[in-house]
Amino acid sequence: MKRETNQMIFGIRAVIEAIHSGKELESLFIQRGLSGELLKELKVLIKDQGITYQQVPVEKLDRITKKNHQGVIGVISPITYHKIEDVIPHVYEIGQVPLILILDGITDVRNFGAIARTAACAGVHAIVVPSKGSAEINPDAIKTSAGALYKIPICRHEHLLSVVKFMQESGLQIVACTEKTKESIYTPDFTAPTAIVMGAEDIGISDNIIRNADLLTRIPMFGEIESLNVSVSAGVIIYEAIRQRFK
Repeated sequence: MKRETNQMIFGIRAVIEAIHSGKELESLFIQRGLSGELLKELKVLIKDQGITYQQVPVEKLDRITKKNHQGVIGVISPITYHKIEDVIPHVYEIGQVPLILILDGITDVRNFGAIARTAACAGVHAIVVPSKGSAEINPDAIKTSAGALYKIPICRHEHLLSVVKFMQESGLQIVACTEKTKESIYTPDFTAPTAIVMGAEDIGISDNIIRNADLLTRIPMFGEIESLNVSVSAGVIIYEAIRQRFK
């Protein structure tokens, strides 16, 4: 059976039309050194829409497809992204206490899918990811999430620090799960409006997020293995928040 893939579109005009029609692009590749009036039109459009792209050698495009790509390949996202500026006011309006998950640099699609599944089961209101340096939402991620990526709002933003500051201004505490502290995950009051930050397994949470977090916490470790898989860690801290809220 043919493996499912995200829908690809090829050529500058096709990508422009897709954006105008409201399609969400999961990724966009533009051939390095490409020029022309139509490309200028595309770059103005993606700047206006806040769409990120990668400039790559033609060899990479040729590896992606054998079709006539004309120097541009777009990958249409299987989901519709949300804006955190819309999600948080809605959560308050329906009388609930926000619980948001920020994933800073998690690139493994299966980890991402597993985290989304746990978050959806726990009633997390949204997951925030960066525009660059985040796992692609593709069939593998959706399968691992058991379809949760279709149900929980995913918010993609260019600058996570700006999102953090917006959340703080909206009354949320930022709780970063990191090894750079002695405070345990049982210290914060998760009954308050909260955003939990999880970082990449190799480098953790970025320094600017660490510096601006309200609280740093860590999962206690007692065995010879010093770290958990990030999807497991996310489940542990999310359900500590749920335990406090429903005790």
